[in-house]
Amino acid sequence: MTRSVRRTRRMLQLAGAGAAALMALSACSSSDHSTKPSKPSKPDASSSASTKLSGDINVFAAASLKESFTALGKEFEKAHPGTKVNFNFGGSDTLAASITGGAPADVFAAASPKTMAIVTDKQDATGTPATFVRNQLEIATLPGNPDKVASLKDLTKSGLKVVLCDKTVPCGAAAQKALDASKLKLTPASYEEDVKSALNKVVLKEADAAVVYKTDVKAAGGKVEGVEFPESAKAINDYPIALLKSTKNAETAKAFIALVQSAEGQKVLSEAGFLKP
Repeated sequence: MTRSVRRTRRMLQLAGAGAAALMALSACSSSDHSTKPSKPSKPDASSSASTKLSGDINVFAAASLKESFTALGKEFEKAHPGTKVNFNFGGSDTLAASITGGAPADVFAAASPKTMAIVTDKQDATGTPATFVRNQLEIATLPGNPDKVASLKDLTKSGLKVVLCDKTVPCGAAAQKALDASKLKLTPASYEEDVKSALNKVVLKEADAAVVYKTDVKAAGGKVEGVEFPESAKAINDYPIALLKSTKNAETAKAFIALVQSAEGQKVLSEAGFLKP
């Protein structure tokens, strides 16, 4: 075999090895690219899951939350088509008793830690309730304040018809705390089952004044006139919210609680007159 033939054969062998190596590198490269796109699938799945909220939830909430929670409920339903937020507003003690009695509820927002404890003591809540707002008392009088009520002491005037929330309701317990701090004794014309009922007595002119929350005076607009009193600073109520064990729609209920605690929810509550937690 001539030297030129051997040289040609060697060159062909080297070329073949180089081609094989290039093919192997190409295969590895394509294999790497094929596995990389699978990584972002998790965020996509979680984001799609966050839009899959559906079904009804029952929110039991203190009467003083009616206006702000109703607004938040509408926002929630708008953001999550296919959901429905049903509200049951009333005195926190009555709502708590209903929950421990087996009423179908997903979320409980109380006007005091004491009334929330009725539920947590029965282990009917999931996790630790979170304080999401606070509220302060104010005197509601007839428009124009015809009786010239300027202080808590003025409510003890003879002939003045004053109503209070029942002592078992957070607004009633807070009012009594303020009266005790001022060493005042007041015999109301009636004790009402919740703060809205007490306020309504003044709106309907069935009472001259009522001790309610600032948020309720604000919600009533020109139907009443508010009178601040310094003793109210000693009787501010914390409002806790909790997910209930009886919930049938935990994810949607958790999402509503998250909205209440969010910057958007806090803005709605602040505009209603609530104090930050």
